[in-house]
Amino acid sequence: MTLSKNSKNILVINAGSSSIKFQLLQMPAATVTCNGIVERIGQEDAILGYETDAVKLKEVEPILTHKIGLERIVGLLLDPEKGVIKNVDEIAAIGHRVVHGGKLFSDTTQITEAVKSKIAELCSLAPLHNPHNLEGIILAEELFPRAQQIAVFDTAFHQTIPVMAKKYAITNKFYTDDNIQVYGFHGTSHKYVSERAIEYLELKQSKIITIHLGNGCSMTAVLNGKSVDTSLGFAPLNGLIMGTRSGDIDPSIIFHLVNKLGYQLEEVEHLLTKKSGMLGLTGHADLRDIQREAEAGNQDCILALEMNAYRIKKYIGSYVAAMNGVDAIVFTAGIGENSAVLRKMVCTDMDYLGMILDDLKNEERSAVLQEINTANSKVKILVIPTNEELEIARQVFQIVNEVV
Repeated sequence: MTLSKNSKNILVINAGSSSIKFQLLQMPAATVTCNGIVERIGQEDAILGYETDAVKLKEVEPILTHKIGLERIVGLLLDPEKGVIKNVDEIAAIGHRVVHGGKLFSDTTQITEAVKSKIAELCSLAPLHNPHNLEGIILAEELFPRAQQIAVFDTAFHQTIPVMAKKYAITNKFYTDDNIQVYGFHGTSHKYVSERAIEYLELKQSKIITIHLGNGCSMTAVLNGKSVDTSLGFAPLNGLIMGTRSGDIDPSIIFHLVNKLGYQLEEVEHLLTKKSGMLGLTGHADLRDIQREAEAGNQDCILALEMNAYRIKKYIGSYVAAMNGVDAIVFTAGIGENSAVLRKMVCTDMDYLGMILDDLKNEERSAVLQEINTANSKVKILVIPTNEELEIARQVFQIVNEVV
């Protein structure tokens, strides 16, 4: 691989709760050399996708852990026929998406032993994510020993949330001494798509609601480019209904499960994070399976979709109130970009906002920003493919240049 002067290869590893996205970019030109995704990690029918200018493959195979997925990715990068690098030293830096940075990390950070230790401490707050993020860092250090390892934190974008929105109504010391507050997640995605929306709409003053729908889901109220409220809080569990996570739940249910039904706290945590959400409602965590079952008349799946859309609509209403209006709502991430069914369910009966969906545009598939509202809709409805990898690469490149 030949690089122009001052260009650097940045590998981005974005490990989600059941997936790993990756991209190799030449920065600052933002040229994508290769990209791909490992989906359905933990299942026998996991999907490995990998694409370069010359190669495009999609394989179904058992990938039971994130480590196995990462090893498969690196093997493809170095493959004599399919790969895009001949030597690991061609990678200048690796940008790692890290979900929870707590109050410790508000900016993109070069990874040290101390940083890894802090990320490990925060694993209890993001048990579906931080452990996999940390595993990716450790494996990348082994496989790319000369590359700089950089962490980009999901929580950073939400540092602008005002105290009245991020503080819980519990004893003050839990906020001041124990750092219990709303942190928010998917910040890299919300930042990227809100900036794209503001640029597209050419607004100097803006009120945007971003809706990130994947296996993990969250919404953010973005006022003039700043996060002012978000649906995920102290840990990535509350808010919307997710693939395996419950979303909002009455805390009294936890007490009931423990005190009346005999559950241990560890069992409750496992239940709410890994056995609830769409999986708990339908037996399926993947929305594609749920939509297929719903179309076949499965009542559990039909109800789960209705519940999912209803929860999203409730948050839209609350964020319109919080910002005193809305210019646009943005659908993004795997489900948000690809599920015309769920988008239609969310946008139905929203005429009180002047939000009118164009059904034909909604059914169209596009790899770029798409406006799916009617011409007379007062609120823009946008589908914007998220590019967390590009946003991470930009931040990593800035750090690498500063270090140099």
